[in-house]
Amino acid sequence: MSLTTDERVALQRGAGTDLVAPSGYQDVPGGERPEVAPPAGPRRRGWRPRGVVDVLLALVLPVALLAAWQLAVQAGVLEESRFSSPGAVLSALVEYAASGRLWPNLGVSLQRVLLGFTLGSLAALVVGVLVALSRTADRVLSPLLSAVRAVPSLAWVSVLIIWWGIGEEPKVGLVAIGAFFPVLATLVAGFRQVDTGLLEVAQAYGLSWRQRVTTVLLPSAAPSLLAGARLGLNQAWLFLVAAELLGATEGLGWQLQNAQRNGQVELVLATIVLFAVIGKATDGLLAVVERRVLARLR
Repeated sequence: MSLTTDERVALQRGAGTDLVAPSGYQDVPGGERPEVAPPAGPRRRGWRPRGVVDVLLALVLPVALLAAWQLAVQAGVLEESRFSSPGAVLSALVEYAASGRLWPNLGVSLQRVLLGFTLGSLAALVVGVLVALSRTADRVLSPLLSAVRAVPSLAWVSVLIIWWGIGEEPKVGLVAIGAFFPVLATLVAGFRQVDTGLLEVAQAYGLSWRQRVTTVLLPSAAPSLLAGARLGLNQAWLFLVAAELLGATEGLGWQLQNAQRNGQVELVLATIVLFAVIGKATDGLLAVVERRVLARLR
């Protein structure tokens, strides 16, 4: 729709408000006024169907396996005495929690994992920075660390008992060894990807050793550091079971061994399920931290 000359004059003077074009329309001489989409507002948060779909897809295989397991036990394909049904495992887990024995053992295991993981990660951070900034340290330490990393976890059990007896120290020490090498390997790989030109510029500007680490090296290698932390935490849980075989009297690893000695198959399986659930939960927490830290660094 086109406007006459008088209408355009009236519109410019503000008289004839009915001639004012509504927002979202533009005057097209000789034709209709096409509708223009209003500007997009801020994106609303909340419902995320894609995340729900991902969760449902992730549950498909575990649920199918549990159903097949239950049916196989009921049909007699699997012996109940050796393969307790999922229902029996769940009942054992509920009974274990209700008895009050679960939470002390869970607390002790969490304490050992967190302490060992922290010590192992800090040691890996110090060694990784040293190797990254000093070519001499790299030549001296890297061959030795590669050789020590190949030592099986159970081989450390005997020597740790000789050094520290059967107290808490060898258990935490073994978990720390388990966390140390994945964090170190990933961290060193991340440091080696840092542009050496940045370090040379930082050195040319007179930045101290500590300033180069905190302003150039660590921010650049943050993705590798966080990925290595997740690997180290997973490895710490794996080493915990071996650690709690060192004369422990409490902990999930000790509970696993105790149930095996007493022939409680359902409790053995329930403890394994607990390890899986807790390991996944702690990894999920680190994944959240990883996303937030990386988003802040971008």
